[in-house]
Parts: sequence; C-alpha cells; structure tokens
Amino acid sequence: MPISNRLKPLTSLPFLICLALLMLNDFYLKEAFHNTFTGKLSDFCGLFIFSIFWSAFLPKRKLAIFILTGLLFIYWKSSYSSTFIEFFSTYIFPIQRVVDPTDLLALIVLPLAWYSLNSFTFSINFYPQFIAALAFFAFCASSAPRYIQSFDQPQYVLFKSNVLPDSNYYEEDFTFHRFDSLLVVEVKQLVTTRRPVKSDDYTKNLFLISLDESLHNQMPEIVKPMTLGKITYLRLKTPNYEDSIRFKGSRLDGKFIRKNADTTLIEGYYKNGIEDSIWTYREPTNTIVTKKTFIKGENTQIQKFEGDRMISSDRINTRADTITRKYIQLAVLTMLVILVIVLIVKNYRATYPEAVQMKWGWKYFLCFLLPISVWLAQMGITVFITDPYSTSLDFIFNFIIIYIITLPLFIIITSWIKWRKKVDILWYCLLFALMYTVFLECQMLVALSAIV
Repeated sequence: MPISNRLKPLTSLPFLICLALLMLNDFYLKEAFHNTFTGKLSDFCGLFIFSIFWSAFLPKRKLAIFILTGLLFIYWKSSYSSTFIEFFSTYIFPIQRVVDPTDLLALIVLPLAWYSLNSFTFSINFYPQFIAALAFFAFCASSAPRYIQSFDQPQYVLFKSNVLPDSNYYEEDFTFHRFDSLLVVEVKQLVTTRRPVKSDDYTKNLFLISLDESLHNQMPEIVKPMTLGKITYLRLKTPNYEDSIRFKGSRLDGKFIRKNADTTLIEGYYKNGIEDSIWTYREPTNTIVTKKTFIKGENTQIQKFEGDRMISSDRINTRADTITRKYIQLAVLTMLVILVIVLIVKNYRATYPEAVQMKWGWKYFLCFLLPISVWLAQMGITVFITDPYSTSLDFIFNFIIIYIITLPLFIIITSWIKWRKKVDILWYCLLFALMYTVFLECQMLVALSAIV
C-alpha cells in the first residue's frame, strides 16, 4: 500500500481537530492559563492522536498499539516512571509530568479513537506526510520542561506537624527540621512547568508570596499552617552553622542571623517571608564583606568591602527598571522602522517608474531566499537587546513564523511594487526584521507588565 494511502487516517477531521487542540494547548493555553483543564486537554488529545498515528504506520498491529498505548499511559502517570524521567531529564532532555490518578480518565478516549480510525471516512485533502511530521513534532513538544526557582537567601516555613515527611521523597526540594510539634521546612528550590517571563527577584517574590500555601497544598495531610500572627523564635542547628530565626505565623519575619562558631556568616531581615533592608554576608576564609540592599524583596544594589574600604558597587535592575528599558528599546526600534520606510519611499519616488531589471527566475529565487536573510537579521538585532523575548523553541519557531509571513510579502514586492534600487533588497530585509523584533518585544513588555 502506498505511504500516502496508509497515512490517510491522519487527514481525518477528528485527528486534525485533536492535533490542532494539542498544539494550541501546549504552545499557548498551558502557559496562559496553567490550570486543570489545560492539563487534562493535553492527555485527551495526546492519547487520541498518538494511537491513531502509530496505527496508520502499522495498520496490521492496531489492536496491539491501542492496548500498549493504554498501558504506557498508566505507567507514565504512575510514580514507577519517576526513575526513567529523572534519567531522561538529566542526560537527554528535561521533561516533566505530574502524578495525578485523575489523569487516567483520559483512557476513555481510546475507544473513541478506535471508532474514528475504523469508521470515520471524511478527510481533508492535504499532504498526510506533512501532518505526520507535525504530529511527531507535537509529541516531542508536549512534555513541558521543568523550570526551577532557587533562593539565594535561606527560606524557611513553619508548620504544625506530628509527622515527619519522607525526606528521601522531597530531598531535592526540601529539608525538614523537627521541633516537638513544630516542623520547619527549609525550601531549597521550587519546580514549575510555567516558564518565567524573566529570572529576576520579582519572579522569585511571586513564589514567596504564597510559599506557605504551596507547601501546605503539596503536603496537606502532614503539615498544618500556624496561627496567623503568632510569633515564634527558633534556633536551628546543623553541622555547619546555626540559624536564629523569627516567624510570624508560618513565615519568616524580622531579623535573621546565621553563625558558624563566633563568625556571623549572614545577617538580614525578612518581612512576611520576603527579604527586606540590608543583608550582610561574610566568608570565614577571607576579609571580604558583601552587602545587598533589598527593596520589597528585589535586590537593588550589591556592595563589597574589604575592611572599611569599598572595593565595588553594582546597581541591579528591578522589574520596574527592566520595563522602563523595554520602553526605550521599543522607541529606538520604532524609529529605525520609520527610518527604513523613509529610505524605501525615497528610493521609490526617485526612480519611479523605473525598476531593477531581473529575470523572473532570479526574482522568485530571491523571494524564497530572502526570508532566511530576514531571520538572520532578526537574530543579529536581538544581540543588541537586553532581556529579549524568547520561547522554549524560539530558534525554530521564529524561523517558521518569519518565513511564513515574509515569503508572500516578498512575492507582492517582486510582482507589484517591484524593486526600485538594488539596495532596496537590503532595506526590505532589515525592515521586516525590525518589525518582527518590535512585535516580539511588545510581547515581552506585555508579559513583564501583566503582573506588576
């Protein structure tokens, strides 16, 4: 059987709808809404197209493929797959899945996929090989990478608990310290599948605001929140240091001191679990003292001293500073767009009605080649932009989008507007690269400003 006929199920309307929903969900809805519905939608659509995809390639093994798909999904959603996922994420590509028994409800879609594969005859007249490549890409992209939020300053949360959680299960993210009926959770890092807009203190503060809630949701049967506003003083001892900490309710609040013997290693202040004021750091092996200034949890300045002499002082951009810079960058990019448009119009008026004489074959060859030049120019422009907008697949994604958008534009220019001077080819490439960069930076600005 020809490959095009064998892949005909991939052009059926149910398959195409589920493929479109899967890609829309993984590349937009998950990041925009990040809720239970978006998680379940990926499972339902993914199982539907996965079983039909492999059945199209191996039509004589359809029943075995459907059974194996169900078994693999059960294994994937169980804790037994954790070892494989950790190995794969460490040595090949970072992937993430959540162990949630309710995800197994998606198995009910397999009978529907079987019915669609054997009964649904209506299909779209489109290249099945292209649909197959698109589906394979969707499978590879559907496992969201993990994003880790770490903390430069110590982070503790206080709970009531008569049970000590399993340290081996949480060892990468948390350490537990028991004080009679109290449990101190030391937070090393937090893992999320939502891509941060920018790795800065503002993003860190978003995690810290609801840190006690997040931990309680992860361990609801083990930990209970403290009475709101209750003050608790504790001394936490480890083999390497001793921490003097003050809690207000479940969160750090007030002065924090970390000592090693008689040396004060860290000294600073918390306000509702977020760093505040000036933090001082000392290393027992040298005489350098580092001071960090925090305003509402955002580091604004780092100073280093040797004795009484300041040896360096660096100012750190806050989220508000980043947004201001982004406005300036957009203003400069917009002016460059206007300048290039003026140059193109000037050349058009100076030479009209004359046009660059070129054979049609070369003109259309340029039309297919120039989008690549636009992409390269856009990458070059990005080098000069601080905090450029990017996605997890920006290298490939930008190339595809630029090519799809600019190819018809170059055909219109070649056929209707026409090249007036040879240098116009350069100006058009630069214009489209600048306009696409403005579009991306507007997206970045919206993302930065959305939660400010």
